[in-house]
Amino acid sequence: MAVPAPIAPPQLLAFLVGIGLLLVSARLLGALAERCRMPAVVGELTAGVFIGPSVLGHLAPGLTARLFTGSAEQLHLVDAVGQLGVLLLVGVTGTHLDLAMLRRKRATAVSVSLGGLLIPLVAGIAIGYMLPVPQVPGGPGNRTVFALFLGVAMCVSAIPVIAKTLTDMRLLHRNIGQLTLAAAFIDDALGWLMLSVVAAAATIGVSAGTVTLSVLYLIGFLAFAATVGRLLVRKVMAVVAGRPSDASAVATAVILILLGAATTQSLGMEPVFGAFVAGILIAGSRAAQPKLAGLRTIVFAVLAPLFMATAGLRMDLTLLARPQVALTAVVVLLVAVVGKFTGAYIGARLRRLSNWEALALGAGMNARGVIEVIVALTGLRLKVLDVAGYTVIVLVAIATSVLAPPLLRLAMRRIANTDDERLREIDHDTWRGLSPAQSGQSSADRDDEPRP
Repeated sequence: MAVPAPIAPPQLLAFLVGIGLLLVSARLLGALAERCRMPAVVGELTAGVFIGPSVLGHLAPGLTARLFTGSAEQLHLVDAVGQLGVLLLVGVTGTHLDLAMLRRKRATAVSVSLGGLLIPLVAGIAIGYMLPVPQVPGGPGNRTVFALFLGVAMCVSAIPVIAKTLTDMRLLHRNIGQLTLAAAFIDDALGWLMLSVVAAAATIGVSAGTVTLSVLYLIGFLAFAATVGRLLVRKVMAVVAGRPSDASAVATAVILILLGAATTQSLGMEPVFGAFVAGILIAGSRAAQPKLAGLRTIVFAVLAPLFMATAGLRMDLTLLARPQVALTAVVVLLVAVVGKFTGAYIGARLRRLSNWEALALGAGMNARGVIEVIVALTGLRLKVLDVAGYTVIVLVAIATSVLAPPLLRLAMRRIANTDDERLREIDHDTWRGLSPAQSGQSSADRDDEPRP
């Protein structure tokens, strides 16, 4: 068997320059977003849009082609770095979940999730029957498939963007932050299940066997993770936590996150789902948490910004210059924002949460981000969407990610900190390697404290 040749020097140079340009842009625009009182994730998401075909691709197409789009293999190298970043981001976020609090609040998380899932799903299906079906050569051309796909696109959340937003705003320790992640986890599980059914409908048609198999895969994976997986991960992390060096704990956590991602990918679900479950299992080992500070630093400072930037490399927002596409985008965006916000708000109020808590959950759940981009790419691959439809879905991804933080900040200013949240914040800061003095200073500098 012939061994493939190593990467050629010109491709390696283009890769290194391209990754460096993405990281510099993401960090600079992230810092600019923070200066404008927005989370860094907003600037990081727009970095790829500027460097991709939407801006730099028009101003300097030769440079963009040389660094990113010159060949599929070249772009896949960048994608690989981005995928590693998102998997570790989601996995590390899962390690911050307070499982005891979520067990007490599980009914609230389910209520918020189902409300934020069903209302936008129904609204998306409804407008899917009103909009013209994309006439893509070789596509299904089926209005029902198109409507179902649009419904799924409207109801998903984005754990990676929600996680990065909560981290940037220092809300991950708050009860609302924990509930938002838990509800988004349920949303994503059901969303990927529905997406697999729609994908099957677009290719081989819907059958009872296809739906049953997808449900069994999901239930089986979660059941294994909650039983055998939980015990194995706890024992493994306890062993590595007892070693003097942090390296064993970091390497073991990365391996577990990648194994979880590979498992769900092999079952036809998205790898971010498995990575998040693995992170939740790691959260059960409190002794190992302080040893993961180095991993958290490299993920949040380097890999996560890189992933956010790579998400925009395939976006071409210049298509919105067409009036019909622009009008469709406005309608779809309104349905997406209002549907998700209303559903999550109603679900929270049904569980007797306060008005501001319900508003915060509605704002947090609205961030679709890169998961919406993945859904759009799936629709493009299945020929359920044309390029214009893909652009509309991508616009929803960007707009909801930008709109969520200011609404979330507005609501969180009216929600008082609890003692449990303060203790959880101390734990999180300890895991990040911050001293008590630094933790107190960072808390004092935040602007999400409730107003009197």
